[in-house]
Amino acid sequence: MANIKSAKKRARQAVKRNARNASQRSMVRTAVKKVVKAIESGDKSGAESALVAATSLLDRYAGKGLIHKNKANRHKSRFSARIRAMA
Repeated sequence: MANIKSAKKRARQAVKRNARNASQRSMVRTAVKKVVKAIESGDKSGAESALVAATSLLDRYAGKGLIHKNKANRHKSRFSARIRAMA
């Protein structure tokens, strides 16, 4: 455990950030799973609406550095290609 006051503060901040990041990562994963589930069930309109929601989350958290920008773009590209192929 830290002894210096500033190190104690940093430790508290790290705990808070860790909890927030874990929550946000979980939110992104849930949104991605909803798109996958809609695609696998064959529900094109549901998949499109789920993709819109997931795209918003992916872009927001890629911009903040929670996930890599290329990972977000890869997900969006693959999902939109799979939804287009459903036609």
